[in-house]
Amino acid sequence: MTSAIQTLDAAERFCTERGLSLTPMRRRVLELLVEAGGPVKAYDLLSALKPGGAAQPPTVYRALDFLTRAGLAHKVEALNAYTACLNGHDEEDPCTGSAELFICESCGNVDERHMHRAPSDAPDGFVISRSVVEHYGQCARCAN
Repeated sequence: MTSAIQTLDAAERFCTERGLSLTPMRRRVLELLVEAGGPVKAYDLLSALKPGGAAQPPTVYRALDFLTRAGLAHKVEALNAYTACLNGHDEEDPCTGSAELFICESCGNVDERHMHRAPSDAPDGFVISRSVVEHYGQCARCAN
């Protein structure tokens, strides 16, 4: 299993290789997402950041916007929460496909898969910038 430090180091390399800046605030928000191990709301992230500084809501939302655009986090749309993207940041082709999130309604665990293909039923000329499919149910652990 990959540690949080390894995940953050991989994210740092990923950003550096692409000319992106993983600022200390962005790294801390990603660290909180990784440590949470499941969906986290922006205001919960803000609460976790406040003891160490004077973080304001726009700061957290800017960090989350960067992380989602970079493919380092996903927004769980139906929950209005965020989860770290833990797949593929050491690979040549990281997280370029559509994300599929499998969300356990019992324990809140999110299992992420990437389809690595664009949906084929998009209208002619439509360019997809991101796509997330959310599935709700029970994980194997909760189903037993």
